Amino acid sequence: MLIIGIAGGTGCGKTTVVNQIINELPNEEVGVISQDSYYNDLSHLTLEERRKTNFDHPNSIDFQLLEKHLLALKNGESIEQPVYSFLECNRTKKTIPTLPRKVMIVEGILIMTHPEIRDMCDIKIFVHADTDERLIRRLKRDVNERGWNLDETLHKYQSIIKPMHDQFIEPTKEYADIIIPNNKYNTVAVEIVKSIINEKLTEV
Repeated sequence: MLIIGIAGGTGCGKTTVVNQIINELPNEEVGVISQDSYYNDLSHLTLEERRKTNFDHPNSIDFQLLEKHLLALKNGESIEQPVYSFLECNRTKKTIPTLPRKVMIVEGILIMTHPEIRDMCDIKIFVHADTDERLIRRLKRDVNERGWNLDETLHKYQSIIKPMHDQFIEPTKEYADIIIPNNKYNTVAVEIVKSIINEKLTEV
């Protein structure tokens, strides 16, 4: 199994890049693991307390479970991927049956901060976008899709998101095999990734 890690700051366009790669591969050959599914279970906290949690710090992720699931997939075993609710700021009781595939994409802002997960990735991609562009995308998403108000989101960006990005996420760019600028649709970079995938798949 080929594991592709895709990281980058919040709102950088990782999902767009993931979809571009998926569209280049047969459905039965590719699967996706989202870091967001592996936020720690915060059922012991109230919703108000959960909303104050720093979800941009590596400690917010259950990397142990993520590593266990990736190892299981590599061994040809299926897993039950957790389902996360951004409205509840917590994992739900639902899971998604996830089968091993020839190519497994692991995407999330913090995946390259964890050495064990990083070492499991055969290809490491960092998606880069302009800071202002990322802020605009994050504002639209949190206000329109996740029920935050504008002042809440701006305060969160200034006090948590940007400092965490500078401390933990941006430095992981040095581990990337490929850096994709994603201010616009980048067909050249995706074609390069596609050719690398096909080359590595022939080696499997």
